[in-house]
Parts: sequence; C-alpha cells; structure tokens
Amino acid sequence: MDVDIWSWVGGTQRQLHEAGNVGLAMALGDVPAQALEGRYGQLDVVAPAIAQQAEGMEQPWLELFARYWHLIGRVGDRANGSVAIDDARELVSFAARGDVADCPAAPGAVEVLAIAQANTDGPGYADERLGSLGRALQTVGPDSLAFSGLTTQYVLALLDAGKPAEAVAYAEAAVERLRGAGREASWELAAMSARALLAAGRAQDALEALHAANGFKPDDPVAKARREGILHSRILVELGQVQHAVESLPDLDVVGEHPRDWVEWAQVVHRLSEQDAIQNSWQLGRIVRQWMSYFETMGSPRARVDLAFTGARLALRRQGVWQARLLADLAEAASRELKSAEGVAERIAELRAECDAAVELPPPGPEAELVAYFDAADGRTADPERWVGWLWPLSGKDLEATRRHTTTLGFLGYAPTGADVYWQMAAVQGDPAQADPEDIAYLTGLLIEAGQDERVHDLAARLKAPASHLALARLHRARERWEETADEAEKAAKGGAGLESLRLWSGAVQQLGDNVRAAEILRPIIDGDVEGEEEDIWRVIVLATAAEDWVTVRKGAARLGMPIQSPEGPIEEEWHLIRAILPAPDGSQREVLAVRTGPATARLAIPQPRGMEYNAGDIVVIDPRPLEPVPESEEEKENFVIPFAGVTMLRPGGYTSWFFDGAAPTDEEWSEFDELMAERGWPMWVYSDKNYTVTHPGTGEQLPGVFGWIAIPPDASPTELDAVLDDVTETWVHPLAWLDLAREVGVEAERHEHIVKEYGL
Repeated sequence: MDVDIWSWVGGTQRQLHEAGNVGLAMALGDVPAQALEGRYGQLDVVAPAIAQQAEGMEQPWLELFARYWHLIGRVGDRANGSVAIDDARELVSFAARGDVADCPAAPGAVEVLAIAQANTDGPGYADERLGSLGRALQTVGPDSLAFSGLTTQYVLALLDAGKPAEAVAYAEAAVERLRGAGREASWELAAMSARALLAAGRAQDALEALHAANGFKPDDPVAKARREGILHSRILVELGQVQHAVESLPDLDVVGEHPRDWVEWAQVVHRLSEQDAIQNSWQLGRIVRQWMSYFETMGSPRARVDLAFTGARLALRRQGVWQARLLADLAEAASRELKSAEGVAERIAELRAECDAAVELPPPGPEAELVAYFDAADGRTADPERWVGWLWPLSGKDLEATRRHTTTLGFLGYAPTGADVYWQMAAVQGDPAQADPEDIAYLTGLLIEAGQDERVHDLAARLKAPASHLALARLHRARERWEETADEAEKAAKGGAGLESLRLWSGAVQQLGDNVRAAEILRPIIDGDVEGEEEDIWRVIVLATAAEDWVTVRKGAARLGMPIQSPEGPIEEEWHLIRAILPAPDGSQREVLAVRTGPATARLAIPQPRGMEYNAGDIVVIDPRPLEPVPESEEEKENFVIPFAGVTMLRPGGYTSWFFDGAAPTDEEWSEFDELMAERGWPMWVYSDKNYTVTHPGTGEQLPGVFGWIAIPPDASPTELDAVLDDVTETWVHPLAWLDLAREVGVEAERHEHIVKEYGL
C-alpha cells in the first residue's frame, strides 16, 4: 500500500469525526492493527461493517481499504486458502473500477489474491500468480510501498514454479531498484531473497542475506521475530549448525496460534529430529494432525499434503507405522484437490514402501492381556500412539479393546478411522438396538466428530425410542440446529432418556430465546426429582434469573447452601465487587466493574461510552463460574476482583452517559468534583491515563489532561447535569468541556466548541 493511503486515511478520519461519525473514525484507524495483531474477533466484525457503511456513503476508497485489511487478516496469519479466493477475486474486480483504480491501495488487491492462491496450492497457481503480479508490477514503481509487497509475492511464485535462480535474480534486482529510488526493501522482501538463495542451494549466502535483512523495516512487525526465527533455524540446519538451529527455532507455544508458520516449522522440526536434536513425541504427531484438520477447513490442500508427509516421517522415526500409513492415505486424498499434483503420487508410493519396511514396536504383553495392560498404564506417561498400534489387531473383534482403540484414535485426531472401526463392529456385524447405551453414546460422538451424519441417521433408525431421539438430538446439537435439537431431545426426555436429554432440550430452548421454558425443563433437578450435578443447579439459577423466576432462584440457592436475605421478590442485595465481561460493538470484550447483587446478577457501576448496549445502573445476568481462579496468596487476593461472563441484560437502569474532556484540575478541585458526583449518585469514570495531555492555549505547552464519562439516572435531566458541571468547574484555572451535553441542552455550545479548539481536545 502506498504511503499516500495513510494520509488519505487520516483525512478520512477527520471528515468522519467532523460529521459526527466518531465510532467509524476510530474503528477505521484500528483495522490494520487488528489484522496484524491477530485481533480477528474484532476484525471480522469491524471491517465488514466499515465496508458496508462506506458503500452506503459512496466512498469506494474507504470500502477498498476495509475489505483489503479484512482479507489480509484472513490470508495472512490465518492462511485462508480456497475459502478466500472468491472474495479476493471480487476485490481485484472492485479495485479495477474506474472510481477505485486510482486509489494507492488498489494494487494490494492483486497481492491478496496471490497470497490466497499460494495458501491453496502454491505450485498449482504459480503461473497464474506470475501473470497477475507481473501485470500489477508494471503499473507501480519502486517509489510505491505496494512495490515491495507485490515483488515479495512474485519471488515466492517463482520459487513455487521451481525457478530458484530466477527468484534470486529478481529479488536482488528489485532491492537495487528500491535503492535507486531512495527506498529500502521491506524485511519481508529481504527475507524472501534469503529463501530464494536457500532454494538455489546457497545456504551460506542465504544466512548472510537474512542477517542483512535485519536493517529493513517489516510490513508486519508483529510476526517478524517469529518468522525470522523459523527461517534462521531452517538455514542453519542446512549448514549443519544443529545446536544453533535448535536455539533459533521458536517454541510451539509461540507458533501455535499462527497457521501461516505451521508447515515450515514442522519441516524444520523434522530435520532437527533426524539429528536427534529435538524431542519427537506423540504430542507432536497429534498437533500436526490438528493442523491438517485446520487447513482442510481453510481449503489448503497443499499444506495438508506437506504436513502429511512431514507428520508421516516424524511418525516413522517414532515407529508409529500405523499413523504413517494413515497420513499417506490423507496425503493421497488431499492431492486430488491440488491444481498441480506433479510428483506427489511418487512421494506417496515411496512413503508407503518405507511403512512396509518399517519395524513396529512389540506389544508389552500377550494379545489377550492387552486391555488389562492398557487399563493399568499410567495415564500421564503412557504413549497413546503406541497403544493404537498394539490394540489394532483386536479392534473390531473384542468390544473392550475396540472401545479403547477407537477412543485413542479419536484423541489423536483420527476420529473417522475410529468411527469406521466401531461402526463395522456395532452396526454392521452387530445390532445397535442390543448394544450398551454407553457404546451407542460413544459411537454417536465418534460419527459426529468424523462428520458422518448419514450414519448417525442410519444408527437412529435402527435404535428404539428414546435412544433414537437422543442420538438425533446429539447430532442436531453439534450442528447447531436448535429447533430440531429441541424436538428430538423433548421426545427423548419424555421417553425416559434421563439427564442428558434434559440438558440438550433446555440448552436448545435457551438458544431459541425462551429462558422461562429452558428453566422449567431443568426444574426437576431443583425439586430433587432428577439427580443432577452442581453445575446443573447453577444452570437453572442462571436461566431462572434471566426469566425473573425468583422462587426457583431461591430454591436453587438453598440447594447450594447459599443464603438469600430477602424472602421474596427480586434479589437485589449488595454482595461484592466483580468484573463483568461484556461484549463490545467491535467484537472484542469489555471489562466493567459491577456489584454482584445475587447468585447470578450484577449491577454495573461504571458509566459506558455512547454506542454501548449497556451502562451504569443496568442489572445484568452473569454466569456464576469465575473466568479466572482466585489467587492463592493473601496479598494477591486482597486486590483481586473476580471476573464473570455476562449472559444477558436483565433490567436496564435507564442511565445516560455524557462525555467530558479538558485539562486536569488540581487534586483538591478534582476531589470536590468526585464527591459531588458520588453524593448525587451519578456514576463517573475517568477513561484517560497519565499519558493523556492537552495543549495550553497561551503557551502551547502540554498540560495533563483528563477525559471520561458521567452517567445520570432517568430522574435527572441533562440540564441539571449541565448546571452542576458549570457550578463546580467555574473556578478552575482551565475549563472543562462537555460539548455534546451543551449541544443537547442548548446552553453555551459555542463556548465549549471554543474550549475544544483552544486546547486541542
């Protein structure tokens, strides 16, 4: 993206502020940070909302900006593949429109599409990427920041096309062109040059190039250290500097949340394991399998194939032959989705030959005693991968062995294989109607996890009621089909299926918005007619609270030994301070100090900015399970405020918030101000920190500033607040501004506008 785009963004923000669209202006500036910092919950809400508003405002550049960064957040760190290609193609078409093509950000659309294609199948899309990137590079020069990004992707496409020498030459020429224009390459382009040198067999040159890249500024500063560590380790392995490679490689907990790095990280780990320089454990195999599943949902068959081969090689070194065979099958299945599968079939055949030649570990005892050995194994130290191999000869024949074998297969990420084995034994060779309910429950769970929904329907058709209804309720619950879940779970419950059916039924009804009915369904647990657990009682309390069924809440509290002072009516007591975790409009979460007023209620104590769906004085329903454990030390306990998740609004307090801003007064003046707000019961909260400053209108020096919100109850008027603020601040050296309030009441709005302008608020 060109540097001019940031000037444009700043100008657009000012325009939005002046037009009163403060929320959109603030969100616009934060979108790139959301994409690069991994705040995807916010990004996935905010960016589409900005794009939609921009379309309505007929601001196509703004729409392009929001859509670009949203896609960068998807195809970048999250490594979306084919699931993002159509959106990327649409963005390219949008960027080519006459009213958008001149936008400095327009070439970025081609970059996004190239990344999505590389994520899907780099070699398969190599030629198409070279064509589109080449055309885009003809329209921008090295004076544009788009040049580095497009060039980086062009070099990667050359590598995927099997042209490392050309990639090296192109990268070096691009760096020289940038120098000639008085610009520096991005760190990403310099690092891609090192990758090209490594692919060309010039590992020492690659190492020197990577070291030289440290002087360049990264486009993605958040990811730089992590990505540099992986590449550095990979180069060092090639140079035989194994110990230094281990030291450079980021730990799993560093890369675990960054799919873009998984394939390369796993490949480096494999190389290090060949030198016995790093632990190769069953846990690593399980993680690789999880990563493959992620890339399946993202439409990235090339990553799945690469991880399958890496995972299989790692498994063979652990003598996990069964896993290597399954990974060969998964590689073959993924290869059918590749645009170019050249050489893959040969690699699969080679892998299978290695599996055939591998020696498997002998079991720890006679086959007839393996179940007993399994049960006696230490659950913390036992290797589940080895047990899968040892139990395999018995699985599908012996019920107890099959249960353990398929359970372990599912745990290691091979639920479909376990489902096939269990299905064959329970539904093909056996009669599900005669099976133990525990076996049916587990088989249903395996089939659901494996995505074998047709088999669940088949299974249910062969079961008697209420088991048939319970099986379908489990399936519908997993697929979030709430009406179907409620229907089948109700039939199961009325047929005597027990506690699980009640939980499924109640949960589905709650999802459909009927808290009263959801609480009634679980009422037998409170009455003692059905044996439940403590969490079930709490669930009834939460549901009954949301429905304001205070009789049931009190009954549930009594079951838990929790004293309630008032005998009837709403429970509105003063318990203790908590942190209520509530949703924010941008998709993030917000902590709000509140006073717990009952088993599952809290009253918000802090005024909230305009645009929030809650404010001080509101009563909210909370989930009584603490989100963080209480600290053990007395010193930490003293300052610890327990966080609870907000569930729903119970009763709005009707408070309205008003913003204030200005130079900070003296401690004495502020104390008087604070006490006056407290006396009137008007919650006030300072949102600024010690770094906030304003400009002295006379000298231009920076003064400590303060801004925040005051909330007034419905029986207080804005005019009353304006008068109180005017009275308490009239003797302050520097005036306070409350512009929105002044405009609302129509009193001295021009004076407040002047303060805002004078102090640079």
